[in-house]
Amino acid sequence: MPKDFSRTLRVADQIQRELALLLQNEIMDPRIGMVTLTGVEVTRDYAYAKVFYTALGGSENPQLVEEGLKRAAGFLRSQLAGRIRLRIIPQLQFVYDESVERGIKLSRLIDEAISKSQP
Repeated sequence: MPKDFSRTLRVADQIQRELALLLQNEIMDPRIGMVTLTGVEVTRDYAYAKVFYTALGGSENPQLVEEGLKRAAGFLRSQLAGRIRLRIIPQLQFVYDESVERGIKLSRLIDEAISKSQP
Protein backbone atom coordinates (compact mmCIF):
# COMPACT_ATOMS: atom_id res chain seq x y z
CA MET A 1 0.00 0.00 0.00
CA PRO A 2 1.50 3.37 -1.01
CA LYS A 3 2.27 5.76 1.82
CA ASP A 4 0.20 8.62 0.36
CA PHE A 5 -2.89 6.35 0.16
CA SER A 6 -2.89 5.66 3.89
CA ARG A 7 -2.31 9.37 4.59
CA THR A 8 -5.31 10.23 2.43
CA LEU A 9 -7.43 7.84 4.49
CA ARG A 10 -6.16 9.37 7.75
CA VAL A 11 -6.92 12.87 6.49
CA ALA A 12 -10.43 11.76 5.42
CA ASP A 13 -11.05 10.27 8.88
CA GLN A 14 -9.84 13.42 10.59
CA ILE A 15 -12.03 15.60 8.36
CA GLN A 16 -15.03 13.40 9.17
CA ARG A 17 -14.42 13.67 12.94
CA GLU A 18 -13.91 17.43 12.85
CA LEU A 19 -16.94 18.05 10.63
CA ALA A 20 -19.13 15.92 12.91
CA LEU A 21 -18.09 18.06 15.88
CA LEU A 22 -18.62 21.28 13.95
CA LEU A 23 -22.08 20.21 12.77
CA GLN A 24 -23.05 19.23 16.29
CA ASN A 25 -21.70 22.31 18.07
CA GLU A 26 -21.38 25.22 15.63
CA ILE A 27 -24.10 24.99 12.98
CA MET A 28 -27.46 26.37 14.04
CA ASP A 29 -29.25 26.01 10.68
CA PRO A 30 -32.68 24.44 11.33
CA ARG A 31 -32.50 22.60 7.98
CA ILE A 32 -29.60 20.56 9.33
CA GLY A 33 -31.19 18.43 12.02
CA MET A 34 -30.01 14.99 13.00
CA VAL A 35 -27.30 14.53 10.38
CA THR A 36 -24.80 11.69 10.56
CA LEU A 37 -21.65 11.70 8.47
CA THR A 38 -21.17 8.23 7.03
CA GLY A 39 -17.88 8.79 5.26
CA VAL A 40 -15.45 11.16 3.59
CA GLU A 41 -13.47 10.62 0.40
CA VAL A 42 -10.56 12.98 -0.23
CA THR A 43 -8.87 13.37 -3.61
CA ARG A 44 -5.15 12.58 -3.69
CA ASP A 45 -4.27 16.27 -4.11
CA TYR A 46 -6.58 17.24 -1.18
CA ALA A 47 -8.45 19.69 -3.43
CA TYR A 48 -11.88 18.13 -2.86
CA ALA A 49 -13.60 16.09 -0.19
CA LYS A 50 -16.86 14.26 -0.78
CA VAL A 51 -18.73 14.17 2.51
CA PHE A 52 -21.39 11.46 2.66
CA TYR A 53 -24.24 12.03 5.10
CA THR A 54 -27.59 10.64 6.09
CA ALA A 55 -30.45 12.34 7.91
CA LEU A 56 -31.55 10.21 10.85
CA GLY A 57 -35.18 9.91 11.76
CA GLY A 58 -36.28 10.15 8.15
CA SER A 59 -38.37 13.23 8.91
CA GLU A 60 -35.83 15.62 7.43
CA ASN A 61 -36.15 16.30 3.73
CA PRO A 62 -32.78 15.32 2.21
CA GLN A 63 -33.07 18.23 -0.24
CA LEU A 64 -33.40 20.79 2.59
CA VAL A 65 -30.56 19.19 4.54
CA GLU A 66 -28.32 19.34 1.46
CA GLU A 67 -29.17 23.02 0.93
CA GLY A 68 -28.25 23.76 4.54
CA LEU A 69 -24.98 21.84 4.28
CA LYS A 70 -24.03 23.55 1.02
CA ARG A 71 -24.79 26.91 2.59
CA ALA A 72 -22.54 26.06 5.56
CA ALA A 73 -19.71 24.57 3.44
CA GLY A 74 -17.62 27.76 3.38
CA PHE A 75 -17.88 28.23 7.13
CA LEU A 76 -17.09 24.55 7.76
CA ARG A 77 -14.06 24.73 5.47
CA SER A 78 -12.72 27.82 7.25
CA GLN A 79 -13.20 26.10 10.62
CA LEU A 80 -11.38 23.00 9.34
CA ALA A 81 -8.44 25.21 8.37
CA GLY A 82 -7.93 26.07 12.03
CA ARG A 83 -8.27 22.48 13.23
CA ILE A 84 -6.37 20.45 10.63
CA ARG A 85 -2.77 21.02 9.61
CA LEU A 86 -2.91 20.81 5.84
CA ARG A 87 -1.47 23.13 3.26
CA ILE A 88 -4.66 22.80 1.20
CA ILE A 89 -8.05 22.53 2.88
CA PRO A 90 -10.36 20.66 0.49
CA GLN A 91 -13.54 22.07 -1.03
CA LEU A 92 -16.45 20.26 0.63
CA GLN A 93 -19.02 18.48 -1.51
CA PHE A 94 -21.96 16.99 0.38
CA VAL A 95 -23.55 13.81 -1.01
CA TYR A 96 -26.65 12.17 0.46
CA ASP A 97 -25.91 8.55 1.40
CA GLU A 98 -28.96 6.42 0.64
CA SER A 99 -27.39 3.14 1.78
CA VAL A 100 -28.61 3.42 5.39
CA GLU A 101 -32.15 4.25 4.29
CA ARG A 102 -32.08 1.43 1.72
CA GLY A 103 -30.85 -1.00 4.38
CA ILE A 104 -33.71 -0.07 6.72
CA LYS A 105 -36.26 -0.58 3.93
CA LEU A 106 -34.78 -3.97 3.01
CA SER A 107 -34.81 -5.06 6.63
CA ARG A 108 -38.45 -4.01 6.95
CA LEU A 109 -39.36 -5.97 3.79
CA ILE A 110 -37.58 -9.07 5.09
CA ASP A 111 -39.39 -8.80 8.43
CA GLU A 112 -42.75 -8.45 6.65
CA ALA A 113 -42.03 -11.48 4.44
CA ILE A 114 -41.07 -13.59 7.45
CA SER A 115 -44.17 -12.57 9.43
CA LYS A 116 -46.46 -13.37 6.44
CA SER A 117 -44.89 -16.80 5.92
CA GLN A 118 -45.39 -17.89 9.52
CA PRO A 119 -48.80 -19.50 10.28
